[in-house]
Amino acid sequence: MSKISEIDTWLRENFSLLLDKYQVPGAAIAVFADGEIVEHAAGVVNTATGVESTTDSVFQIGSITKVWTITLIMQLVDEGLVDLDRPVRDYLPEFQVADARAAATITVRQLACHTGGFEGDVFADTGTGEDAVAKLIPLLSDVPQLFPPGERFSYSNAGFCVLGRIVEVLRGKCWDDCVRERLIGPLGLTHAGCGAEDAIRHRAAVGHILPESGGEPVPTKVWSLARSNAPAGATLVMRPRDLLTFARMHMNEGKADSGVRVLSPESVRAMRERQVAVPDLGIMGTHWGLGWVDFGWQGGTVVGHDGGTIGQSAFLRIALERDVAFALLTNGGATLKVYHEIAAKLMRELAGITVPPLPEPDPALAPADLSRYVGEYSSRVVSTVVTAEGGRLWLRRTPKGEFADLDEPSGTVELLPWHGETFVAVIPEVPGAYVAHEFVGDDGTGRARFLHTGRADRRVSR
Repeated sequence: MSKISEIDTWLRENFSLLLDKYQVPGAAIAVFADGEIVEHAAGVVNTATGVESTTDSVFQIGSITKVWTITLIMQLVDEGLVDLDRPVRDYLPEFQVADARAAATITVRQLACHTGGFEGDVFADTGTGEDAVAKLIPLLSDVPQLFPPGERFSYSNAGFCVLGRIVEVLRGKCWDDCVRERLIGPLGLTHAGCGAEDAIRHRAAVGHILPESGGEPVPTKVWSLARSNAPAGATLVMRPRDLLTFARMHMNEGKADSGVRVLSPESVRAMRERQVAVPDLGIMGTHWGLGWVDFGWQGGTVVGHDGGTIGQSAFLRIALERDVAFALLTNGGATLKVYHEIAAKLMRELAGITVPPLPEPDPALAPADLSRYVGEYSSRVVSTVVTAEGGRLWLRRTPKGEFADLDEPSGTVELLPWHGETFVAVIPEVPGAYVAHEFVGDDGTGRARFLHTGRADRRVSR
């Protein structure tokens, strides 16, 4: 029996059990190895209707969309229309953030690897029209600069909206149409689309959240984030097989299954090259390329991306030297736990690669002096207050802006030592797993300058 056949059997016997174990209402997965694809689905797409999840069900892929947006950018590079190291303003003269000097120098490459340095979460609803992304760009004019462009990594949804707008301007079409005409069509995807109007043509998943600790997941009241953030991951939907088809184009040096050239081999390789190191947060990899995450796992090179929308989570992994990939799409519950068990099994059995464990606290590593970490760290979407009491660190998060209506304050949770200056905590909106928080830099008084959770939130109190 081939390895992929063994995995097919294992998924048939265990996929549904894993969803039940971790309160995931529904999910679907596609795995590629040995030149074959196997697919499985279990659970329901909506607990309110009881409609079953199938391998053709479409889920939101969230921020995996960012790899699609960079692919569109790299097509422009292939055509000589974009130079990654030119300022964004060469292509989008109206681009502005609060720091005028930074706005004039930020490059396309820096946006593509999250080193632009300005606050990255601007989820304003600018409507559902084709001009939704265009309308977002002026709203970035007062977004503060956290650090000089290129200095460090800080995850930026807004940066990818800017990249999406560059695509729109140079193509003369909205981002959705560019995705349809330059990726969905050439790749031959039949169960993929750019929002609710496309999703309703298929069996579409609805996100689920936990209303309270220990409760059962319930459908979200809001299906997706605003169309203004489509290039960053707000609206794209598809089944796992179609996401895997996109991944296999990247595995096949830019060629679709039909033989159509979608991207040059040079651009495919450029997207994988490490651009910036990432804080050690356990699940975000060790480096970022152009769109792709490089996970730095033992045994081989694995790139991919995760996605999270309102109650939906998506995972894509590619073992480059082993020609192995999988796409897992879910609609709520302790999705990280499900992902980790599946990833560990698939990567070990199909690619000989070891997936590291999820972060777990180590009380023995608690630092004696906690004063460096105490204070308030803030962004446009969340305020985080860190306090110390009884030799222990505590954290309280309060959503702001657009997220104030979608999320509740976290309550006070303990930050437990993991390693170095990285601590972990159980956050209600990420059930079943610890979320890592690293304290980074120095504010000039010996205290941490940023609280980094993938996004760097700046200290606002001393």
